Amino acid sequence: MNGATVKMLSNLSPSYSHGRRVVLMMAAMGLVLCPKASSQEIDSRVLEAQNQRMKVIREASRSVVAIFGLTEEGGGSGVLISKDGFALSNYHVTSGAGDFMKCGLNDGSLYDAVIVGIDPTGDVALIKMLGRDDFPVATLADSDNVEVGDWVYAMGNPFLLATDFTPTVTYGIVSGTNRYQYPAGSFLEYTDCIQIDASINPGNSGGPLFNSNGHLIGINGRASFEKRGRINSGAAYAISINQIKHFMDHLRSGRIVDHGSLSMTVAATLDGSVVVDQILEASDAYRRGVREQSEIVSFAGRPIRSVNQFKNILGIYPNGWKLPLTFREGGQLRRVMVRLRPLHSDAEMAQFSKKNSGRPKRLPLGQKPPPEPPKQYRKLLVKSPGFANFHFNKLKQDKLHQMLDEWGQFAANETWILSGATTTGDGFEIVLAAKGLGFSLGESESYYQPADDWQAENEPTDSGGFLTAMSHLRRLLTEREKGFTEHVYFGAEPIDGTGEQVDVLRSVEGSIETRWYFSREEPRLLGFDTRLSEDADECEVRFGEFREFDGRRLPSRIEVRTGDSSYGVFDVDKVAFRSGAGAKK
Repeated sequence: MNGATVKMLSNLSPSYSHGRRVVLMMAAMGLVLCPKASSQEIDSRVLEAQNQRMKVIREASRSVVAIFGLTEEGGGSGVLISKDGFALSNYHVTSGAGDFMKCGLNDGSLYDAVIVGIDPTGDVALIKMLGRDDFPVATLADSDNVEVGDWVYAMGNPFLLATDFTPTVTYGIVSGTNRYQYPAGSFLEYTDCIQIDASINPGNSGGPLFNSNGHLIGINGRASFEKRGRINSGAAYAISINQIKHFMDHLRSGRIVDHGSLSMTVAATLDGSVVVDQILEASDAYRRGVREQSEIVSFAGRPIRSVNQFKNILGIYPNGWKLPLTFREGGQLRRVMVRLRPLHSDAEMAQFSKKNSGRPKRLPLGQKPPPEPPKQYRKLLVKSPGFANFHFNKLKQDKLHQMLDEWGQFAANETWILSGATTTGDGFEIVLAAKGLGFSLGESESYYQPADDWQAENEPTDSGGFLTAMSHLRRLLTEREKGFTEHVYFGAEPIDGTGEQVDVLRSVEGSIETRWYFSREEPRLLGFDTRLSEDADECEVRFGEFREFDGRRLPSRIEVRTGDSSYGVFDVDKVAFRSGAGAKK
């Protein structure tokens, strides 16, 4: 753009401000106005840019959802992310709208929707729109590629004006990335979020933030308003889509999900390092060698250069994930894997179960109850403590249990005897029975745990509780969810912190917790981790190839490790199943 053009634009009256911004936008996109170009050439470039912009907006708008509560009290925005109707919004939108909602698309169609899962800390909710299996969906981008100055479009339903379900569109630029927003007296904690100057107002909450290609980079949430007012001040914040990707399957589990914690606080030193200020001795990080004044170098593969950066990175991961941590202690650089603990206590999370208990509220005298959802959809909402909607958890559990059918059928009164040799040449035998557990290794190690006086023990020694872990496997295969006091689909995570994304079932019996890892690439259980107590290292069991033993498919190689060390690798040569006094061969 030459000086004459800039001068001309600067002299435009306020009524031309929109056109000025369009031309400036074209210049930023590389459509430089050439002084020697004819007016016809300039017009064609302007029209081409305008048509492209309008095409992107038209296409992206198809996936934007206008959300309305069944009463007139709540509503906001959302965006479809799957053809079968899953859509993202803000938690604070769905908590006001209720468990059942009405959702409109820009073609004028109105659909029923039901809550699926919620993340009160990250202010995200997942709903499912009903009535179609071919909904228009947004394309998810990689929000780590977002840069300051990128053009963005914010779409939604500000002030619930979209009575025809056509979204309001505002545009602007990315004003900042990796922003941290303190909880400010509430659960809501925006971490690693995207700051924009596109207008966001009440009702935009939960709506999509698109890049210039119309791809989804975030969910609009908070905005900075004038004191005591509700007027946008040009600073708004979107939850990055990459953070939401980490939580996506946790939300699909129907749970009330929590974020993760390393159970430590950090502080900055005068030289700019980030060191541990306080750490809980029962934490995974402490057991891996992290101590007060240890320098935190990187977490989850990202360098740590400030306290805010540490909070930003930690805040985008769910409770339960295992991730790499690099720290410097005693002059030595160490890289370890750590399991995240819950950010909040059970008592703190219980308040959201109460809010979503499904119990009818006592209405004032004369007040009518809110309208009921259609009868055919009421069965899609199942209330249970710790869940926004247990219905979706049960659906996923059933699918994963079907994978276990590949192993064969197992009776609860059977005794299993697995035998073979370790990779170091020692013979072993594992006995799993209803009356007790047994294990022998070589000629020196032998363990027995009777069922009538059973206690969780770290046996064999230094294995993390391999014998107890194998008893949980027997329970899963013979009893499924009935073998545990708690059994839920937990979500998805990278196996061992850096591996493939796997689906996770979580089983609890007493103080013992087992996490089962199911491959998404093939119908196969890859292994599991069993923890004897919250403050103990897990017994990590991983399966190799499977073979047929007596008409059932079982792993022929079992690798066992705990903490930072390997306990052993067991090659199974023979498996016998005995029922009563006899044996099945």
